Amino acid sequence: MTDKLSTYGLIGHPLGHSFSQRYFTAKFAAAGIEARYDNFDIPSVDDLTGIIRNNPNLKGLNVTIPYKEAVIRFLDEIDPKAEKIGAVNVLRITRNGNDVRLKGFNTDVTGFTESIRPYLKPCHDKALVLGTGGASKAVVAGLEGMGLKVSHVSRRSGSGQLTYDDLTEEVMKEHTVIVNATPLGTFPDTESCPPIPYRYMTDRHLCFDLVYNPADTMFMKNSRRHGATTINGSEMLRIQAEEAWKIWNS
Repeated sequence: MTDKLSTYGLIGHPLGHSFSQRYFTAKFAAAGIEARYDNFDIPSVDDLTGIIRNNPNLKGLNVTIPYKEAVIRFLDEIDPKAEKIGAVNVLRITRNGNDVRLKGFNTDVTGFTESIRPYLKPCHDKALVLGTGGASKAVVAGLEGMGLKVSHVSRRSGSGQLTYDDLTEEVMKEHTVIVNATPLGTFPDTESCPPIPYRYMTDRHLCFDLVYNPADTMFMKNSRRHGATTINGSEMLRIQAEEAWKIWNS
């Protein structure tokens, strides 16, 4: 590799579970693309400035937990769809001499909708989205765009959202799509899962976990025990990664 090799990467914290570096490294090798993909595990989003300054060949970044919202203040421009969602997971970096510009995009919506759409049935008209971070905002936008009525679930009470204690049998049976948009269950904390009353699930439920490492999470296992159909986040990640590549090369 040379110092002039085009570079892409991922920012977040922690990144031990990350799919992106393996995916893009394999993609570059298979296509004969001369580029590299690095993980930038940063304890603060403020470290983004140094990463861009110290990597002059950096052309694009994926953004993961917990910076999908915080990164917006660093942008020179934001795609209207990402602005409406309020979360960014892709940065395109353009340079003109010492002038560096960042534009933010959101490919999570496309990744999520295209991966869940084949599983939706007429009974899937209401959804619970677990978590209120940047990933959940893309999920909500995707579900509402497909005509579902969505309720947020959080550990804390707030306007227009439910807490886990509010998830009665009636609420669970009414909401037949449940999406885990929290990091609970992600490697290495594989024994954790959202504290929902799984006993109220039925074979009408569709449960989507944005977590993809491990491939079969406790959220998915607990849901399947009561007849639910389960999906992990691997296809969503694949789709959004390809969408990111299109953005970086447009």
